[in-house]
Amino acid sequence: MIPAQFDYVAPTTVEDALAALAEHGDDAKIIAGGQSLLPVLRMRLNAPETVIDLGRIDTLRGVRDDGDAIVVGAMTTHHDVLTNDLVKEHAAIVHHAVTELADAQIRHRGTFGGALAHADPAGDMGAPALALGAEFVIAGSEGTRTVPASEFFVDLFETAIGEDEILTEVRIPKHTGWGASYEKFVRIKHQWPIVAVAATVRVEGGTIAEARVGLTNMGNTPLRATAVEEALVGAQATEDGVREAASKAADGTTPPADLNGDSDYRRHLATVLTRRAVLKAAGG
Repeated sequence: MIPAQFDYVAPTTVEDALAALAEHGDDAKIIAGGQSLLPVLRMRLNAPETVIDLGRIDTLRGVRDDGDAIVVGAMTTHHDVLTNDLVKEHAAIVHHAVTELADAQIRHRGTFGGALAHADPAGDMGAPALALGAEFVIAGSEGTRTVPASEFFVDLFETAIGEDEILTEVRIPKHTGWGASYEKFVRIKHQWPIVAVAATVRVEGGTIAEARVGLTNMGNTPLRATAVEEALVGAQATEDGVREAASKAADGTTPPADLNGDSDYRRHLATVLTRRAVLKAAGG
């Protein structure tokens, strides 16, 4: 299908983009890489009067070192995140997750910030960002504010970004030296995950000293497996040491049921994938 007719605006600064949002209000839609919005427009599930393209705002691209964190611009493509040395060194779990995200064509067009702002609970970026305690920098007409990942994902396809605001960058605390793994279960290559687990751990002398575990597609938003994280501290980085902690992965979750599997199946997958992800992250 062909999208309904719309006006197109391509600002070159964040300020101009915010001005365009203010001018067009509810009749406008922001487009980043377009990998989520364009299919919606083509199917006419949404018909905005104006599309505001952030693709010409150069300040929203790139990865930089900012002391105890790395900062990823919202318009940085998945490919650029995947190949960035700062991400590999300080946020390895993000690198592993992007490796599993869709295919090369989408990674070259889709953006890090766009995927997070879309807030699909089956998206691959939410769980790693949540597990690492990322912070989201959001610009609006009244200035800039920073929202922690624990408050950013509000509900299904809903975030803390206001109607008159734009996500500009994501701050990711450094987890240098932590092992990481992203375990994703799909029926067909490049499919949305039925369930996925993002795990990053710090091991000292064969014992897990700290752990962060995020769950994909186990609820309306990405989730932290806090019961698993707490149980892993002090556990041996072995199959036996990890198994009991991983059994808590589905605690407090409300996974969906669909043609790919019912809720109980997803709960089972979560425990299996958590065990695998933690063991790989710990080098076990």
